Amino acid sequence: MPQQFWESHAPAGYECPFCELLAGEIVSPSNLCALTDLVYRDSLVAVIMACDGFGPYGGHAMVIPVDHLESLYDLNDDVGAAVMRATRATALAMKLAWDPEGTSTRQHNEPSGNQHVWHYHQHVFPRYGDDMLYRQLRHRVPVEERARKARELSAALDRLDFSG
Repeated sequence: MPQQFWESHAPAGYECPFCELLAGEIVSPSNLCALTDLVYRDSLVAVIMACDGFGPYGGHAMVIPVDHLESLYDLNDDVGAAVMRATRATALAMKLAWDPEGTSTRQHNEPSGNQHVWHYHQHVFPRYGDDMLYRQLRHRVPVEERARKARELSAALDRLDFSG
């Protein structure tokens, strides 16, 4: 790996919400994740439901490394390739599960890059003409709705025979 020329932006004592979810125990009071958000997991990556939706639509999914890696800069080639495979599979599963009009992906690094959780995550959005994704009109999606969507997306991934 090349010389590291970036710094961590996680505050001292950072309690990673994604690591808590993957460990199977939500302990931080500020963690918005729920155990039912887990869609898929293998040895390198996991797919989880996001707690935010856009426009009138529920949550989107995020592909995360199983190991705590803060940003794109920290991914090795194997994890990066696994993230891309899982991103593609998640987008295909969304088409199968919900038949959106399209899909979008995006990823952020560092505070000025709009990163808010200090664990790498690739967003995968089901897209609709009126979703207002780029207007940043977020709303919290209830845990029950995220759990239902996680089950639907997991079943669609199974139908696609995605195994990372």
